[in-house]
Amino acid sequence: MSEGNLSRRGLLRNGALIGGLAALGGSLQATPASATSAIPRARAQSAEGTVDIPNKYGKPFSVADDELFVFAANFKPFELGGDDDGREAHRYFDAVFGDAIRAKFPDIKLKYATWDYPIRYEDIAKAGRVPDLILEDPRLRIDRDLEPLGWVQDITSQVQQAGIDLSKLNLGSVEQIKSRSDGGLYGVPLWIDESLLFYNKLVFDKFRVRYPSTGSTYDEIYKLAQKLTRQDGIDHYKGYMQHPDNYLAMNQLGLYPFVPGSSEQPAPEDVKVNLTSGEWKSIANNMYRFLMIPRNNFTTVDDFFKGDMSFPGHLAMAVNNLSKLNAYALSPYYVEEDDAAQFAEWAKSVKIGVTSMPVLSRGSKSIYQPDTRAAFIPPQSKHQDQALDVVKYMVSEEMQTRISSYGMKGVLKTDAVVNAFGTAIPELAAIDTSAVYWGDNAVIKNYQNTEYWDIPLYKVFRQHVLKDGMDVDSSLQVTEQQDIPDYIKAQAAAGFTW
Repeated sequence: MSEGNLSRRGLLRNGALIGGLAALGGSLQATPASATSAIPRARAQSAEGTVDIPNKYGKPFSVADDELFVFAANFKPFELGGDDDGREAHRYFDAVFGDAIRAKFPDIKLKYATWDYPIRYEDIAKAGRVPDLILEDPRLRIDRDLEPLGWVQDITSQVQQAGIDLSKLNLGSVEQIKSRSDGGLYGVPLWIDESLLFYNKLVFDKFRVRYPSTGSTYDEIYKLAQKLTRQDGIDHYKGYMQHPDNYLAMNQLGLYPFVPGSSEQPAPEDVKVNLTSGEWKSIANNMYRFLMIPRNNFTTVDDFFKGDMSFPGHLAMAVNNLSKLNAYALSPYYVEEDDAAQFAEWAKSVKIGVTSMPVLSRGSKSIYQPDTRAAFIPPQSKHQDQALDVVKYMVSEEMQTRISSYGMKGVLKTDAVVNAFGTAIPELAAIDTSAVYWGDNAVIKNYQNTEYWDIPLYKVFRQHVLKDGMDVDSSLQVTEQQDIPDYIKAQAAAGFTW
């Protein structure tokens, strides 16, 4: 979608931002989720054929006209090593992607950067050198970052012409991207930061409880959680943590909170939600019982390692992301150098077991909607053919096997990809990771003729249940009928559409 063909929502936001930026002296918020304008700005003074991108770190950064500029955001491993001067955050990208891309395409001059060291989206927008390829979270960031900047376009025809067969890729990931693409296809899925059930074998062994297994139901895990939430002398153990916001947003029934209307781009006042159907209530009540286990109060799923608990290793089970498994196993690709010693100390209290996240019923294989990372080619790119070649390579079996070997779940599921999992991460060798490719990611449904808003689902559990003491039905009703409409109204008044 070019700047001249912005959606109604993009125009709405840009119009509000013009006034807002003028009032603020052109200042921008300092987070990757900030609203930034797609209005062209003057380029910084640069050498001929390059564009300098000034940044808060004062680090020289420029992109040459003949370079394929790749920018990655919202995947923590990309950022590791980039907090201090002289430590650019490129280790993970080069190991998993960059070195292979350079070998495959020796004629492509690759320039890479990640959020936020040394540059951010707003820095790039100000400088006027749009990335040629963006690696991002499509579920949340299309609407928050990419579309407001005018950096997305429908690439359906380009993908078809390139011979990229979407039917071979993870269906849940493809549909997730389509659900945010205003009736088109803004990106191509690359990998999944899958959600799994982590369990601390030391806690299970201490209390002589059988480990959870692949395909365990929530009913079975609930019984284990009750049994393992217990006091032992002065030591307290929690049985189970699962982030309630993610549980709703990525639910295993593929439920979408927005009600289909007559347009892919409805006016804010026409956006309707439904959180009170029988299916939503069933999903919510399933989580409610875990939150109500006495002294198993929710804090953070990172309690599995240390998190907010006073002592490491005192949480028996947690649903968390695959990238955290690599970090907890102490892979240097996933742990910040400065944190390595602390992680190693915490690891003494945890013997990691991992299996599939719980399923809703016996025999089901439906797990979360995928936590996808995807490739986007902005319409402003002058190297779109090269970028598309790289994307096609990244979803090939060769590259998907490489991605899998570095501890991420590929979107192409072949024997080679599955069998390669973790082989480049020696720290995973002692952990049974066979559950990584188990199950089917839930596929989002009934999203046509809707517009995605990043609505405050946290109100359901973390506000109304855990703070206000509401029951599930009341919480869903208040969130649907009061919190979300108020949020949308406030966002629209501020010129935002997320």
